[in-house]
Amino acid sequence: MTVKPGWQGRFFEDFEIDDVYRHPLGRTVTETDNTWFTLLTMNTNEAHFNAEVGAASEFGKPLVVSTLTIAIAIGQSVIDTTQNAFANLGLDKLTLTHPVYAGNTLWSESIVLGKRESGSRPHAGIVTVKTRTLNQHGDEVLSFVRTFYVHRRGHGTSTFPEAKKPFTVLDSERS
Repeated sequence: MTVKPGWQGRFFEDFEIDDVYRHPLGRTVTETDNTWFTLLTMNTNEAHFNAEVGAASEFGKPLVVSTLTIAIAIGQSVIDTTQNAFANLGLDKLTLTHPVYAGNTLWSESIVLGKRESGSRPHAGIVTVKTRTLNQHGDEVLSFVRTFYVHRRGHGTSTFPEAKKPFTVLDSERS
């Protein structure tokens, strides 16, 4: 048997300026997501969890709390940008440009703005990307610039445990 590595994420050497990564997973935001995140983060603005307050607002319904939208966007980008990062250095130029409601599906994409070697950490480099998030209609709902430290190839860590006994497959399990 041969163990085939899955997607390992990008390392410093893999980033090229102006490359665009369309992050593969869309995420539909639910009412439950919005209510739980709002209450978990102790946000007491009822526009996010009270249907009557939302209906009376200029939006006509509750808004998804912006910090949840930001968290989803950052999370969507990890698979392509920071899977091998070990520190965020900055989140800049954050703009929220379109309201998000329960039932909206969000998609994110990032463009590489810059990269440079680290002067203090030879095992890493610094990368800057701009990420934007779109709803299902193609409306941009937010954008931000993020800078992070990312490992060079061969310097990341794996915590996958070694099995104490070999993988076994029965003939009846094969198709």
